Amino acid sequence: MNAAVDLRSDKGSGDENFPVASRLIAARHRPAILAFYDFARTADDVADHATAPAERKLALLEQMRATLVGESDADGPGRRLRAVLRDRGLSAQHGLDLLAAFRLDVAKRRYADWDDLMAYCRLSAAPVGRMVLDIHGEPRSTWPASDALCAALQVINHLQDCGKDRSALDRVYLPQRELAAAGARIEDLDASRASPQLQAAVAGLARRTLELLARSRPLAASVADRRLRLEIAVIQRVAEDLAMRLTTVDPLSGRTHHRKSELLRLAGAAVLKHWRAPRRSRTPSEETARIAP
Repeated sequence: MNAAVDLRSDKGSGDENFPVASRLIAARHRPAILAFYDFARTADDVADHATAPAERKLALLEQMRATLVGESDADGPGRRLRAVLRDRGLSAQHGLDLLAAFRLDVAKRRYADWDDLMAYCRLSAAPVGRMVLDIHGEPRSTWPASDALCAALQVINHLQDCGKDRSALDRVYLPQRELAAAGARIEDLDASRASPQLQAAVAGLARRTLELLARSRPLAASVADRRLRLEIAVIQRVAEDLAMRLTTVDPLSGRTHHRKSELLRLAGAAVLKHWRAPRRSRTPSEETARIAP
């Protein structure tokens, strides 16, 4: 069997919508975060490969799982992440949850409603934020706000890429109930411009994403690591701007991504706002619950 890396795209951390282990993150934590990203990026590319048969995708994802938990050494990204987790005393569960999400991507092409999509995000998005927090030794009390932020980032990506996901993989993350409520059809995604009904559905989903972001807004101030606080603040601000944009922009023909100049402006404003915020001390209960880095 060929390795999972054979199906890797040329997409790297610098191509993502949101920062991945940027220079705001302390240097001692960046290699661990990037090892997790490399594992996730490889598995995502396997699940999204346009021509590989489903059976091969599932077999490669299983090879990644077996390597991550120490049953095999066949997968390079899995070996590297396993070593990071061992050195830091962290669980493999976040990686296993991601693999469960990517197995869903291979088999599932439609989502019934918002709750169905959120169940997917609990596997595909929440583990990313939780892993970053674990690497920094933050308490699990930060997880709920992080889960909301990561789910929002996932939905934003789904809204931005709804046309591409449909054309490349016949995969539709926009919930069918929300599409129907707006009078939109899946076939509307095949056009070069969004119908008024599709745009209304996307706008409604973007507003629900803003609700997630309202729940995640306290996260930056709740983490003790100052540099991570700044990274989260930047991601939060960028996500809020994109979600607001998606309430009005045509997702098929409009510009749903930021220009570099816009990203720099948003990031700078977020950093300035949070730079002087006082370092929050952990409560005794949070210190007890802290996960050792």
